[in-house]
Amino acid sequence: MTIEHIAIRPGDADYDEARTTLTSTAEPTVVLRPMTPEDVAASLRHAATEGLPLAIRSGGHNALGFGNIDGGVVLDLSRLDQVEVLDAGRVRIGAGATWGPAAAALAEHGLAITSGDTVSVGVGGLTQAGGIGWLVRKHGLTIDNLLAAEVVTAAGDVVRASDTENADLFWALRGGAGNFGVVTAFEFQAQPVSAVQFGTITFALDDVAQLVKGWVAAMRDAPDELTTTLVLMPGFGDFPAGAILYVCLDAEDTAALEPLRAIGTVVAEDVSERPYTDVLEEAHPPEGVLPVIGNTLVESVDEPLIDAIATAYAAGGRVVFLRSLGGAFGRVDPAATAFAHRNAEALVVSAAFLSPDSTEDQIAAARSVWRTIGDHGLGSYAGFLGSDTADDIAALWPGETWERLRQVKRAWDPENTFRRNFNVTP
Repeated sequence: MTIEHIAIRPGDADYDEARTTLTSTAEPTVVLRPMTPEDVAASLRHAATEGLPLAIRSGGHNALGFGNIDGGVVLDLSRLDQVEVLDAGRVRIGAGATWGPAAAALAEHGLAITSGDTVSVGVGGLTQAGGIGWLVRKHGLTIDNLLAAEVVTAAGDVVRASDTENADLFWALRGGAGNFGVVTAFEFQAQPVSAVQFGTITFALDDVAQLVKGWVAAMRDAPDELTTTLVLMPGFGDFPAGAILYVCLDAEDTAALEPLRAIGTVVAEDVSERPYTDVLEEAHPPEGVLPVIGNTLVESVDEPLIDAIATAYAAGGRVVFLRSLGGAFGRVDPAATAFAHRNAEALVVSAAFLSPDSTEDQIAAARSVWRTIGDHGLGSYAGFLGSDTADDIAALWPGETWERLRQVKRAWDPENTFRRNFNVTP
């Protein structure tokens, strides 16, 4: 099988669009857009025969541009985007689908899957990172709703992975960040969801530390149906600094929101009942700045961490957001999937916004400020990781998980064909 029917090369009309993602622009030798698993296998053979490095792209949201590559092959899965509702809430979604259209297709049947924050994030990338979305406390991570996956291996075989078929591969796919093969389709157990209470509550910046403390206390008593994110925004141009609480409540009774309104001085609110599909937003990466991003999963949002957040935010030019976890997320056995940090109370993400011409010393200084927050954590989440040092990789997977992942890697990808990722070495 040749690859010409799916190939886009320099000079072709679609090349500029095909070499551009949300976070990067590259100059690949060829972009391949397979339509079947067999096309994927042919693409892998082409890359191997030509001796070209390989990048796998689902939605193209990775902050490090892993879905793009100079002088190599981009395997763009965007044509593998079918959404099929099977039976008893089971759904099959192509790995190249993005969550906006996928959520809309499921909504026609009164179904949903916890699915990230934006309409354009890829199903394949988000799922294999774990999948922290607006239903994470009620229904767990995206991978907690995964029943099976169709995978093209490094050897070019098309296999099915589930609890009963290639179980080692299935375990690794759930949090292993794309290291073990090209997933072409996922089979999920979707949940009955229609409308949710969603929106923002904006608070005055009277006392950042006290605001965070109030949020933590309220969320520790909150029902699983409520997931929130507290965002501390710096000022940008005409936009003043502010504290914005995003809430998603999958319940008709809104009483669970009252403790949150009491954590600070409310200056605005727009929470209302909305279709679940409307909570996914467009992605708007900041323009004209260099973001230096870090994230950590924390076992407890305690006073030392809160002080570190307040101090780092007060220095200026930095956004910090805290995402509530717990609930269904925390009731999964840490050994059940490759996403092992199940005892995390929250995910903390922060980015410093620097000038694009910032020096290495300035970037290092921003990372040092991040470490005052990050060092309080127990590990990182691949979905919001902005660097891939050895320490970053170690933070994704604790020791026993890492060793088990390496065993699976040696079994399924011994030559490390799939290495443009947060890489698990064989």
